[in-house]
Amino acid sequence: MIEKSDVIQLGCPPLPVVRIAFIGLGRRGKQSFGNYMHLDGVEIRAVCDVDEDNLREVRALLKENGRTAVDGYSGAEDWKTVCGRDDIDLVYVCTCIRLHAEIAVYAMACNKHVAVEVPIADTVEDCWRIVEAAEKYRRHCIMLENCCYGRFEMAALNMCSHGVLGDVIHAEGSYIHDLRHIDFKKRPDYLDHWLKEGNPYPTHGLDPVCQALGIHRRDRLSWAISVSNGQFCFPETGNADFVDRCVLGNTNTTIIMTEKQKTIVLQHDISSPRPYWRNFLLSGTEGFIRKAEPPIVQIPGCTIDTLSGLYERFEHPFYVEKGKQAASIGAHEGMDFMMDYRLVHCLQRGLPLDMDVYDAVEWSCLVELTALSIQCGHVPVQIPDFTRGAWCRTFSG
Repeated sequence: MIEKSDVIQLGCPPLPVVRIAFIGLGRRGKQSFGNYMHLDGVEIRAVCDVDEDNLREVRALLKENGRTAVDGYSGAEDWKTVCGRDDIDLVYVCTCIRLHAEIAVYAMACNKHVAVEVPIADTVEDCWRIVEAAEKYRRHCIMLENCCYGRFEMAALNMCSHGVLGDVIHAEGSYIHDLRHIDFKKRPDYLDHWLKEGNPYPTHGLDPVCQALGIHRRDRLSWAISVSNGQFCFPETGNADFVDRCVLGNTNTTIIMTEKQKTIVLQHDISSPRPYWRNFLLSGTEGFIRKAEPPIVQIPGCTIDTLSGLYERFEHPFYVEKGKQAASIGAHEGMDFMMDYRLVHCLQRGLPLDMDVYDAVEWSCLVELTALSIQCGHVPVQIPDFTRGAWCRTFSG
């Protein structure tokens, strides 16, 4: 019998109580930490951040919520000590992006499950390192893509699972967010990543549409071609940091082709006055849906012209069960709490996670590949099959 080497649909022994260590407790880390004050069957055992003020804040939060005090670590390399502890099941990583892959690989080598903020890596080489560690140590590795748990996106996914849109053949996603107010020169971690060429932050727009398309389950991403416009200045509001780093371009547009000849259009823009927008569009052989207010939905024999009407008919079971609690607790209209709730739910029951390591790296590798496409003259670049063919051997349909 040939031993299974991939970790598709990985099942691990149930963890009735999930023992967690948080590494990185900046703004995003503290938001996630707050969610765990409302989840049963979890024990936070350690917290780690180089900023002592962040440690004090989360310790105060623990006390306010009647939670047990935990060990705190603040040394630059203390995250290794945390990963090596034998009383931790899950390492939750919200550090700067350059440490994501290093911590993920090290934590899995210490036989820990790992949850990592987006993107999980910014090079194809690091993506492969993460996959190889997950397969070698048989540990869960999830990228914390909260946008996959948005209420609208999950309702659309529910429609797809019931065949309401037919076969989805085209999708669009974006991350449009005016960040010109940030002084990037005071944030070297931002400067090094957010001002990269290509699309340095592809996952918010890409990941929810990939789930609808069944990427690396019924299909996989095959190749991408990427273009960026010039870097233009908007003097009335100022974006000198962006202009200084002129390789970025205000708007990046990437076209992705899947193995089954379906298409995705992905956009990124953080340096122009465009209003915040996470485009989400699915076009199928029998229907169409686009995130908007009111939503744009076209399906045979049905008129839906309000969000409430959409949710009344197609609310995802996750939101039927936990939607009200999620909205009352979590940031971003509840999708953050929903993501953390589902992670704990699956670990406690020994279930495969909603998103796995192949999702994490296939979505994140576009950071490097979009830049490569531009640098080579806007040419198509191949997207690796991180499953090594397992996606088509494991799933049918």
